[in-house]
Amino acid sequence: MKKNNYQNILLIKHGAFGDLIQCDGALRAIRDLYRDANITLLTTPPFESLMTRCPHIDELIVDPRVSLWKLSQQFKLIKQLRDKHYQLIIDLQNSDRTRLYQKLVSRRCDWSGSIPNMKPRSGLEGLAIQLEELGIARKNVFAPDIKWMADDVTNLLAANQVNKSYIVLIPGCSAKHPEKRWTYYAQLASSLIDKGYDVINIIGPEEEELALSLPGHTKLKKHGYLTWFELAGVLNQAHFIIGNDTGPSHIASCLRKPGYALFGPHTSAIRAEISRDNFQAIEVEDLSELSAETVLEYILASELLVDN
Repeated sequence: MKKNNYQNILLIKHGAFGDLIQCDGALRAIRDLYRDANITLLTTPPFESLMTRCPHIDELIVDPRVSLWKLSQQFKLIKQLRDKHYQLIIDLQNSDRTRLYQKLVSRRCDWSGSIPNMKPRSGLEGLAIQLEELGIARKNVFAPDIKWMADDVTNLLAANQVNKSYIVLIPGCSAKHPEKRWTYYAQLASSLIDKGYDVINIIGPEEEELALSLPGHTKLKKHGYLTWFELAGVLNQAHFIIGNDTGPSHIASCLRKPGYALFGPHTSAIRAEISRDNFQAIEVEDLSELSAETVLEYILASELLVDN
């Protein structure tokens, strides 16, 4: 399927957030391969505002992913996709839902999806194997660079009296996966502050209870939470980052910031594809046995930490 004359292309990537961020390298590589094509992304409502800014796509279609038995709404989307007359659809999601879309739409165009019987080490590895059929080099898929996502947050930091040398801690994670939470962020924050560093704790709606126990800055905006772009900006201007296996840590990794993600036995850093360049993983068999003192030693031993 190594054609380069496609002029109208649809990409499908519903999420989740970390997976979507990881896809930046693939999106960039597809854009580089089809420079003159009109490229549309089909994604889900939570990521509409985020992906509207993405420089690698021209249009966005939002898929509410209604229940498949709601046929009238489902076929409304299918009709929309058919009416666009795409020449190539690249399925970066490769789910049961998108395989159904393939059956309903692909007879009108070429379709790129996962390779049958493929057992990649990670989702990103699977995409690299898939996109090789289009002539895209693996190294490009593994090279996300989401600087486009980061706002300049200098004024926001100044308003909160955040010093230039600050370290970001990401103590939360999805409520569905409490096993991913390391529980010693308060102790680590105190130690870092004692050593003269300012600390920003990234708190989301599911982590409000953590704000009461964490030293440092826990809410940079008095009303509401950081936008995707403000969050990326705060991470982009940080000197070091420590986080759980969660979305903001993937942002830090894809921004090529120095730091560590903390992993217990729930999954592996290889499967998450979170280690790249300056951002690496600390993997242990039991997160509860990883002490704040040990993580502090990792931070202070890093050659990438800016002296305060």
